[in-house]
Amino acid sequence: MKNIKIVFATILSLNILLSCKKTATTQTAPVQFTPAIGEYVLSEGGFGGNNTKLSYYNNSTAAVVGDFFLQQNPSIPSGLGDTGNDMIIYGDKLYIVMNVSGRVTVLNASNAKFIKNISFIEGSVNKQPRYITAARGKVYVTAYDNKVSVIDTSALEIIKTIPVGPNPEGIAASNDYLYVANSGGFNVIPDSTVSLIDLNTETEIRKLKVGVNPNKIAINQAGNIFVSAYGNFGAIPPSTCVINGASNSNGINLGSNFQYSHIRIFGDIAYLYNNYGGGTIKVFNTATNTIVRNNFITDGTIIATSYGLNIDELNGDVYIADAGDFVAAGKVTCFTNAGVKKFSFSLAPGVNPNTVVFRR
Repeated sequence: MKNIKIVFATILSLNILLSCKKTATTQTAPVQFTPAIGEYVLSEGGFGGNNTKLSYYNNSTAAVVGDFFLQQNPSIPSGLGDTGNDMIIYGDKLYIVMNVSGRVTVLNASNAKFIKNISFIEGSVNKQPRYITAARGKVYVTAYDNKVSVIDTSALEIIKTIPVGPNPEGIAASNDYLYVANSGGFNVIPDSTVSLIDLNTETEIRKLKVGVNPNKIAINQAGNIFVSAYGNFGAIPPSTCVINGASNSNGINLGSNFQYSHIRIFGDIAYLYNNYGGGTIKVFNTATNTIVRNNFITDGTIIATSYGLNIDELNGDVYIADAGDFVAAGKVTCFTNAGVKKFSFSLAPGVNPNTVVFRR
């Protein structure tokens, strides 16, 4: 406990320094969110099964369409493809990262009508795109060619690639920087760095030390960067590190109470979980460095496998994607930020749901 207190005190001092330091970054007005009309849910399916599904839940009618992509695009009976890994809405488009199919599929955000596939296959090599973020009118995608691909959102083409570390996974943007988790997951010894990319030049400046096999990146209201890591699935457990956003220095490990591979942050509240079984999610206040509670859910609702977690930025509602036994159809359950269930819906025939985005 003493060591944890020392870590918390150190992070608190970093937060204070961050709030005092003046930066030259351009301040933009906060995004004004309107109530969600519905939710798109990406179910990755089984690896190699070519059975990724895009579902849609209508908030007004509580109706769900399990294979909304096929309904909206009957001329593409083959469906989305293999292993949908991530998804975002940016502008008027929905971008879906198809890992095994080796492409980013672009749809109209209002109706999921197909627009274009952006290929990540070069010759016979699939670059295996992984995760996606957007900033300054561009979309950025990590891929296992050890690069971040830059997509022009008008031409819908890759216009540049940025070399980073091995097997990059999670990616996030903050102020003038991109942060990329270099997992090195295919190496005998995994990596343990985050690439810091200057958005002005779209080049890597340096690498920052974090936990072993970093996976997800989330940024709190103060601009500090939290990085969750898998470890080596053996002697080295999962971990969570925090990078000070003002100095962009090496990450500080939060210790044994934060052994989680996945993290999401809304404002200053972090949700931490492991996605390989079990539904326990820790809630942590990143501003006060205090654990809010060790189990997010407070009403006894059972989640078999927390496989994805997304937050409605209008009201803080938490949507948990439950993969169940990884074979049967998954489901999504919506909770208040107090951990009380509001509603849930099945995604049949969608298996292994991992991402929820909000149609507004």
